[in-house]
Amino acid sequence: MIWNWQQPDWPHFTWDATRLEQAERAFLLAAGAFHGTVRHLPDADRAMLTIESMSTEAVTTSAIEGETLSRESVQSSIRRRLGLGAVPPALRGTPAEQGIGELMVDLYQRFSEPLDEGTLFRWHRLVTAGRNDLRDVGRYRTHDEPMQIVSAGSTEPNVDFEAPPSAQVPAEMTRFIAWFNSTAPAGKRPLPALARAAVSHLYFECIHPFEDGNGRVGRAISEKALAQSLGRPSLTAVAATILRYRSEYYRSLGAANRQNELTGWLAWFAGIALEAQQRTLAEVEFLLDKTKLLQTHRDALNERQMAALLRVLREGPDGFKGGLSAGNYIAITKASTPTATRDLAEMVRLGVLRRTGERRHTRYHLTIPLRPVARVWIDEAGRVVELGAG
Repeated sequence: MIWNWQQPDWPHFTWDATRLEQAERAFLLAAGAFHGTVRHLPDADRAMLTIESMSTEAVTTSAIEGETLSRESVQSSIRRRLGLGAVPPALRGTPAEQGIGELMVDLYQRFSEPLDEGTLFRWHRLVTAGRNDLRDVGRYRTHDEPMQIVSAGSTEPNVDFEAPPSAQVPAEMTRFIAWFNSTAPAGKRPLPALARAAVSHLYFECIHPFEDGNGRVGRAISEKALAQSLGRPSLTAVAATILRYRSEYYRSLGAANRQNELTGWLAWFAGIALEAQQRTLAEVEFLLDKTKLLQTHRDALNERQMAALLRVLREGPDGFKGGLSAGNYIAITKASTPTATRDLAEMVRLGVLRRTGERRHTRYHLTIPLRPVARVWIDEAGRVVELGAG
């Protein structure tokens, strides 16, 4: 197998820019609308949205790699780094949770700065915080054996990708960093937002410069590229959207690391970024509805009802899957069956929940509108297509 970095045109990537024209326009238009909406939020709601968005990206970029983190601990780390209050010792979390939270804050506060080795090494230390099984932390890999991505085969392992040897990495990364900075909006060869973010992620992943943590650092680089193109932190739920299509993500990366013509990868990534924007805007609208709902009914709900309501609201704009059942309510609140029945009936009467179904099929749903997000795809003609709820 000849990988893209072994081919004579590496790393001179090509793609059909016309296929992304509509997507690039749609991305900038949606970003402007999102910024306008967020700008008019009260300070407290804007801070809440920022923390929610950053913690979602932190948790989901780790989940893509199979690592499960506590959302509450990550949020606490972000709050502390942003100076938004002291963190109780119980919520300070693991080194991994603190590290990824700090990475998100670094991205948010320093998005406009040029990329350099110091930034990449700092990010690597953060995404590998608490690890004691790695030889090279905060520096490029140095091992002599091949850097391979391997999956299980029917008789023997499959080598899905092999990166350049460690000895080549410093030179490859010097060239990558120069390319990234030169394609920024103020650089010598600026690229459109989606194209730059997609190419930068793939380019970095193909070099695979670190012993581990390349996926999380690579997605941070694409987020930095988007933010620089917009001139502000994007707060776009890219990692959260990639997580929904993780198998596709790895297949798309795998196909792109065999050639340097990247139209297919760019089209896939552009669809993800546009869907991520819709998902983020749905979160903002849901946050506004959620705040109004809690303000209206907080004093009328007992402790059990409030606990159940907050649990349902945690599911976000997609809603509680299948609706809330009496059994769910009992599991959340530890209430008896008669108490649960009375509590739920009262929440329906107050207009907090609406009821559907009868007997064992009875379910309860939020009265605020849910906003399931459509799957977005860029077709062969470059049209932005919505394929139904994602």
